[in-house]
Amino acid sequence: MKVSVILVIYEGKKYIKPVFDAIFNQTHKDLEVIAVINKSTDGGREEIRQNYPLVKIIDESRNTGFAEGNNIGIKASAGEFIQLVNQDLILEPSYIEEMLVAFADPKVAAATGKLLRYDFDKNQRTQIIDTTGVLISSSGRARDRGQNQIDLGQFDKLQNPNDKFETVFGVSGAGPMYRREALEKVKYCYPSSVAEATSSPLAGEEKKCEFFDEDFFMYWEDVDLSWRLRNARYVACYVAKAIGYHGRTAGQSQGGYLHLLRFIKHHKKLNKQVLRWNYKNHMLMYIKNAKNIWHPAFILREIAMLGYIMIFETSTLKVLPELFRQIPKALDKRKWISRS
Repeated sequence: MKVSVILVIYEGKKYIKPVFDAIFNQTHKDLEVIAVINKSTDGGREEIRQNYPLVKIIDESRNTGFAEGNNIGIKASAGEFIQLVNQDLILEPSYIEEMLVAFADPKVAAATGKLLRYDFDKNQRTQIIDTTGVLISSSGRARDRGQNQIDLGQFDKLQNPNDKFETVFGVSGAGPMYRREALEKVKYCYPSSVAEATSSPLAGEEKKCEFFDEDFFMYWEDVDLSWRLRNARYVACYVAKAIGYHGRTAGQSQGGYLHLLRFIKHHKKLNKQVLRWNYKNHMLMYIKNAKNIWHPAFILREIAMLGYIMIFETSTLKVLPELFRQIPKALDKRKWISRS
């Protein structure tokens, strides 16, 4: 089974050797590796070209973000399965082989392994959990299960010993594997008038459909895709035997907004643009996918979040015009999803 491994590179030279060495050291050998370059003034592109000649490099000469960057890679790939690898994710040798086991079940569209934190400053693995799958509440708050906990095997045990994997709501975009057939079924295609506006008919055909929502640019696009797959009656799963180590730059605060002081302290560490994407995209995701977009838990959470932003995070309000511009498109995508 051919697996297409896709990485989006943004000033990632310091990660290239450990990350690419781990990819080419996988026990599953039927791979194609694609690197989409978003920015590389640090020599990363040249290092890939020189040391990893089997890698297909795609350079759009602009920052395409996580969503479009991975879409570009997926469209250029040929594998039956798509393995995304964050530029700071180091896979254990059997990661892809273990992940493929779950896809023996045709209902499985997405899977994640057990991702633990990697400390690139100290060049060492840790036992701190990064993600074991994504969970979501009725309010629309999604979180990486187990994040910041010490790995004691608490997510390794299956309720049914005959099962080979555990189902979860969704998967993080750090190291997921997807079934291409499922991605094709839930992709969103723009009206033909949008495609016709491109300079080339062939380019129009290629660009008019998207797997990850490109209006998101980055953040929450992975949960959005997981939700679409779930609405299409596919399954996402967690494969405990597939292990990777992730040098995450942004994560969730422990306890979320219910622990206000901790939440404020965590948010102060984040880039203001990240906070804007985070706020806008979680709203768009819920509007697109939730069965009831007027769910009381969602409304109450959004009132609380808006109050928090107006008091503690006023710079995030700058994203509201963009949010309001994108809501009609999100509603159109919701109709598309429901028809599909």
